[in-house]
Amino acid sequence: MTARARRCSALAVAALLLTACAPLEPDSRRSPSPSPSAAAEPTSATPSPTPTPTPTPTRTRTPATRPPSPAITVPESLRNRRPSGPVLGGDVSWPQCPKGMGIPQKKSLGIPMPLPQAKFVIIGLTNGPAFTPNPCLADQVQWVRDRHLLAAAYAVTSFPDDRTLARYRDDGPFDGSTQLGALGNVGYQQARYNVANMRRAGLISPVVWIDVEPVSVFEWSNDPVANSAVVRGVARGYTDLGYRIGTYSTQALWQSVVGDLRLGLPEWRAAGQTSRAEALRRCGPARMYQGGPGVLSQWVEANRDQNVTCPGTSANMLRWFHQY
Repeated sequence: MTARARRCSALAVAALLLTACAPLEPDSRRSPSPSPSAAAEPTSATPSPTPTPTPTPTRTRTPATRPPSPAITVPESLRNRRPSGPVLGGDVSWPQCPKGMGIPQKKSLGIPMPLPQAKFVIIGLTNGPAFTPNPCLADQVQWVRDRHLLAAAYAVTSFPDDRTLARYRDDGPFDGSTQLGALGNVGYQQARYNVANMRRAGLISPVVWIDVEPVSVFEWSNDPVANSAVVRGVARGYTDLGYRIGTYSTQALWQSVVGDLRLGLPEWRAAGQTSRAEALRRCGPARMYQGGPGVLSQWVEANRDQNVTCPGTSANMLRWFHQY
């Protein structure tokens, strides 16, 4: 074979080899690989540059913005829970109900409600004597609630008539076979009756003040020991129901009803038709009537029963009142 022939033969063989190595069909027409391993087989062809993948847009999580807190109107009495000085208040009961309500012996008078400056109101539960409800108790509670005032409760205590004594003499923790025990049970039931009315009217109070004074038409007996048995029964009734107690009176009134009875309870003192200054003076130990500290003092002015806290009381108002 000549050199020219040998060159031609070599070129023909190379052409055949190139034809055998060519791909059978374009990549774009191949069927998808059935498995990941098949797709990863190396080829002898020069690899095309790997295209840079287009990044998937990443959502930036914006922290949720909390809605602003709603505006809260705080009653003024709550802004200053620990006032530094005396706090002004009032007390109401059946005399402040609209005229003509209540039992025949104690018709309501329509006396004005407490002054706008009052921060607390002590609400009476009776229509004079025991076992007679304040005829507008629920309305007075609502009046206090609407003004977001501090509230407490008091109730007049009175001596039972024969019918009431017979009804309750054996209904209580005392020995009803004795006269003093029977009177104690009547007092106990007075307290339960008052608390039932208080709860029915929605009045919340941490304390019930026991009002001990002469009650016109419904007089006390002439025996301070018998009268004291009723007061002791009332005190037991409230405490058994979970209430703290104190007493409302003056030295003269207390002495006239229960004599020298000493209970050592907190005292709410009355100064009559005098002044705020006189009421504050009566907070001192000289005006103590049953051995307890002065907590509140009352005086009458501008046709209203006005009250003021004694020194030390204003530092812990929620011990004595419920905040509406």
